[in-house]
Amino acid sequence: MQVGIEYNPKSGNVHPLANARLVREGRRRPAVIVGTSSDRIGTPEGQSVNVTASKDIKRWTGLPVAPYVGLAYGTYEEELRVVGGVNVALPADFSALLIFDGVHLHPTFHWSRDRHSLGLILVRSRDVGFSYSVRF
Repeated sequence: MQVGIEYNPKSGNVHPLANARLVREGRRRPAVIVGTSSDRIGTPEGQSVNVTASKDIKRWTGLPVAPYVGLAYGTYEEELRVVGGVNVALPADFSALLIFDGVHLHPTFHWSRDRHSLGLILVRSRDVGFSYSVRF
């Protein structure tokens, strides 16, 4: 379970952020996660609810990748979209995540240590953004 607050300094909007894993990933079974967050990255307002399935496929491919696919409903445009992406584990506590929000691609890079994570995102593959999170 993940619960938090998202703040967009550009628009001044604050949104709840929550994710819950409904199904734990198994040997052959993907994880299933439901969540809510602000609408698509870069929209000025709106809330989104989503359901995704993800699977670490390193066991089958030898590569440290975990793709995901799902559906998201956003209130900004009031539409259901197919979303997806892939996470790649990198050395030294780094990872890269390519996010497709149903409209645009957003490459991200993260560094995590203990409870802290710093992130860099290229919104629509061009505008730079940063994130910080801490786990309790």
